[in-house]
Amino acid sequence: MGRHSIRAPAKRPGRALILSLIAATAVVGVVATGVFLWVGGYLNPIFAVAEVGCVDDEQLIVVADTSIAPAITEIAEDFDAASEACVDTVVRAQDSADTSAVLAAGSLVADVWVPESSVWLDRTVATAASLGRSAPETQIGEPVASTPVVFAAPATRAAQIATEPVTWARVLSGTLPTVLPDPAASSASLAGLLALRGHSSPDDPRQFAGAMIELGKSIPASTSAAFGSLATAPQPSVVVTTEAQVAAYNLDEPAETLVAAYPADGTVLLDYPFVRLSTSGDVAADADDTDADAGNVGAAGDGAAPSHAELVEAFEATVRDGADQLAAAGFRASDGTGALDVPGLAAEAPPAAEAKLDAGAQLEVLRAWGVLTLRSRMLAVIDVSGSMEEPAENGLRRIDIFQQAAVGAMEKFSGEVELGVWVFSTARNGDLDYEDLSPIAPLADLAHKQEVAGIIQSLPGRLGGATGLYDTTLAAVQRVRESYDPEKVNTVLVITDGKNEDENGIDLDTLLAELAKIDDPTKPVAVIMIGFGPDTDLAAMQRIAQATKGAAYSASKPEDLGIVLVDALSQRTCRPNCG
Repeated sequence: MGRHSIRAPAKRPGRALILSLIAATAVVGVVATGVFLWVGGYLNPIFAVAEVGCVDDEQLIVVADTSIAPAITEIAEDFDAASEACVDTVVRAQDSADTSAVLAAGSLVADVWVPESSVWLDRTVATAASLGRSAPETQIGEPVASTPVVFAAPATRAAQIATEPVTWARVLSGTLPTVLPDPAASSASLAGLLALRGHSSPDDPRQFAGAMIELGKSIPASTSAAFGSLATAPQPSVVVTTEAQVAAYNLDEPAETLVAAYPADGTVLLDYPFVRLSTSGDVAADADDTDADAGNVGAAGDGAAPSHAELVEAFEATVRDGADQLAAAGFRASDGTGALDVPGLAAEAPPAAEAKLDAGAQLEVLRAWGVLTLRSRMLAVIDVSGSMEEPAENGLRRIDIFQQAAVGAMEKFSGEVELGVWVFSTARNGDLDYEDLSPIAPLADLAHKQEVAGIIQSLPGRLGGATGLYDTTLAAVQRVRESYDPEKVNTVLVITDGKNEDENGIDLDTLLAELAKIDDPTKPVAVIMIGFGPDTDLAAMQRIAQATKGAAYSASKPEDLGIVLVDALSQRTCRPNCG
C-alpha cells in the first residue's frame, strides 16, 4: 500500500483479548495435545504457548522518535511481560529525520515507526522521489499521542521574557530573542516557521525572510544544544520546541528547570502516528486478512500461533491503552486534549492548536530556509568614487547611508559566512580600478570581523575618482572562482551609486562576452548588483546579473538599501527571473 493509500485502522482485538493475562481471569482448557487459555470467548495461542513454554520468541522491532521512545519502551515492556517472554519487542530510539532518510532509501528494517509528526511521512515520500525510488509501503494509523509547539525558557528568566505576551509576532519583529534548532531535522522548528509565516504580513514577504535570516545566524546542532545555550545567552531567550521536549528535559532533573511559554497568538500541534511498515518479517501480510482475523486471534481449535501482523495489531492496541504512561512523559492525547502533571508545563492543554501541516507548505518553507541559511562565501565590492560624497534625499551623504546599511547587514550574517572586501574607482590601485582591502574569510574570526568593520568606518576617507564598474566586476568574478568553495554559495556583491565611467577599461559588451567565456556551471558565481541613487545604470546592472544568474536591485531611497540586502539573500532560488 502506498503512502497516500491511507485507510482507517483495522478493527482491533484490544487489550482484553491479547493482553488479558494482566487481568489474570482465565479458564484453562485442554484442546488436543496443547494447552490453551480461554480468554473473552476465544482460545488465545499467545498465552497457550506461555503455558507450555515458548519455543522461539517472536520479535517486534519498533523505531520511535527519541522524544517518545522512553514512553514506548515502558509500554513495550508491559506488552512483553503479558506474553510471559514469548514476545520480544525491541524499541529503537532514533530522530525522525534519520529514520525518514533510511526508510526513503529502502534500508529500514522494522515493523513499526512512531515519528514526531506526520510531517515526516510527507518528507519520506519527497526524499524517496528525489532518490528515484517509489514511496515506501506503509499503513498509517491514527496518532497515539500529540504535543503542542511552545517556547522554552529558563525558569529564572521567564518573568523577564513574559513582561509582554509571548507571541510569534515578537519573533517576527525581533523583540523576542529566539533559538531555532535546524528545521531540516526538527518538526517543531518546521512547524514554528510555518506559524511565523502565517503571522507575517502577506504584503511584505521580506518580513518573514528577514526573520529566517536572523534565526539562521546561529543554528544549534540539536534541541538539547539549544536548551544548553539558554544559560549563556546574553539576553533572555527562548527555544522553539514542544511540550514533550520540555518535559523530557525537566524529568532528567537539570540544574535549572525550563518552563513552556505558550504562544498567545496560537500554536501548532505535532501528532505521533502509528505507522506499520512492510520492511520486516510478514508485516506486509494482507491487510484484509488481518481485518478479518483481528477479532479472532488463534480461533478455537486451530492451534496456530498469531501472525506477525496480529502481534503488531495487538501492540498498537497496547500503545493506545498506555495513555497514563504517555501523559506521565508529557504527551497529550492524540486530539491535543488531556491534563498533565509535569514540571514546567501547564496542566491544561493550550486552546485551538492547529494540527494539520500542509505538505506543500512544509517543502516550500524548507526550501526557503535552505536557501537563506546556505553558508555564503561573498566578495563585497564597494563603490568609493567621488560621487559617493553627494547628499541623498535625507541629507546624508551616499557613503554615510551605505555605512549604516552595511553595519545592519553585518549583523544579519552568521559567523559561518565568509566575507572579503574590495573598494573600487578609476585608477584606484595603479592601473587597476579596484583595491583588495580584506581577503575572503569567516566572520566567526573576530579579528577578521573587526577588520571588515574598520574598513566600513574608513570608507569616507577613501573617496575619489570615477566609477570603474566593468573592469572591477570581471576581476571580482575571476577572483571568487579562483578560490571557489563547492560547499558554499559563492557570490560577488557589487554596491554602486552610478554607471561605468572608465574610458580606458572594457565596455559592457566586452564584459558580458568575457563573463560568458569564463562561465563554469560547476563553479557558479552569481553577481548581485545593488545600485542606489538617481545615477545608477540599472539596465546595464540587469544584463550583468542575468549573465551570471544573479540579480540586480535599485534602492531609490536611502532606507531601501537595507531592504534590498534582504532581497539579495532571500531570492537565490528564483534567479535570474526574480519578480
